[in-house]
Amino acid sequence: MLVFLVDGGTRPNYSPVRHPVSALALGRRGWVQTANFIVSGAAITVGALGMVFEGSSILMGVVLTIFGLALVASGVFRMDPMLGYPPGAPAGIPKDNSLQHRLHDHAGAVVFLSLPLAAAIGAFALPATPWRIISGCLAAALFLGFGRFGKAWEDVSPRLGLIQRAVIVPGWGSLAVLFTALALGTI
Repeated sequence: MLVFLVDGGTRPNYSPVRHPVSALALGRRGWVQTANFIVSGAAITVGALGMVFEGSSILMGVVLTIFGLALVASGVFRMDPMLGYPPGAPAGIPKDNSLQHRLHDHAGAVVFLSLPLAAAIGAFALPATPWRIISGCLAAALFLGFGRFGKAWEDVSPRLGLIQRAVIVPGWGSLAVLFTALALGTI
């Protein structure tokens, strides 16, 4: 998260309020976000596979493995220029997209659906009551946030990037807390 927050806040002509995180993979500095998606996705996949093999929550680990692999795919396949970014890109969302963009969209849908699903599973599978309650609340918030982001995309909202970040930051932040707790053995 730190990479896309800093890069998005310092990139000329990029608006974190307007543009989605994936747009950071475009342009001269696009390699930064591409690497961020791939490295983060790979790290999440490894952590999730650890959950599967250690048996802490096999189903949750499988869903988080899918999430991590979809994040890698989001880095491999970039979105098309749109929403005025990078400069010279169409101001809106074009009706016709490249195959690469469509693959990016499919990977993104898996990312945005698998994380709340994993949280919902955690509401039943995690061993401690506080973790289950937090996971259940997080699942509800992420499912609602995903729906709101989808509506913002359809409406070409000027706050599209902000709405997306309102879903990503708590979702991905919760993964950092979960994997840290698992590594420390506090779950």
